[in-house]
Amino acid sequence: MSDLARVRIWADALIRLHLDPAVWSFGFDNAKKRAGLTDYSKKRITVSRYLAARWGDDDVHQILLHEVAHALAGPAAGHGPEWRRMARQIGYVGRRTHDGETATELAPWVGTCPNGHVHYRHRKPTRALSCATCSRSFSRAYLISWTKREISSATRRAAAAASDFR
Repeated sequence: MSDLARVRIWADALIRLHLDPAVWSFGFDNAKKRAGLTDYSKKRITVSRYLAARWGDDDVHQILLHEVAHALAGPAAGHGPEWRRMARQIGYVGRRTHDGETATELAPWVGTCPNGHVHYRHRKPTRALSCATCSRSFSRAYLISWTKREISSATRRAAAAASDFR
């Protein structure tokens, strides 16, 4: 579990080292599934407070490197060769996307397939979905049934601290 104050120190140091701190800034956001974001128009790098609070220091440091590489490569680079070159150059060793834990306790939509596999969504599903664990292609036999749950303020606060979910 990363300490958010320490994450801010690392982010500021990486910005000073690789970018112009008079132009680029760092902050935390409320993303539940996305680990980080580079906002080119605001010249701001953000990291999910929910995911940073539950992931280890090495993982969060890699997220910061990933986003700094985006800032260096520019908005047109995406996850292409220029971004990959920049990422390697500054020490990033991860992949394009994370496969770490997400803030599922904050997902208001919980779905279950007929075989009991549980799925989470942060937005209301707009179409019928089937369980990818049970079938590689859409199958009505494995249709997911969705229920909405209320997320309390206490649950949100606990997720930001992640102490109750480790």
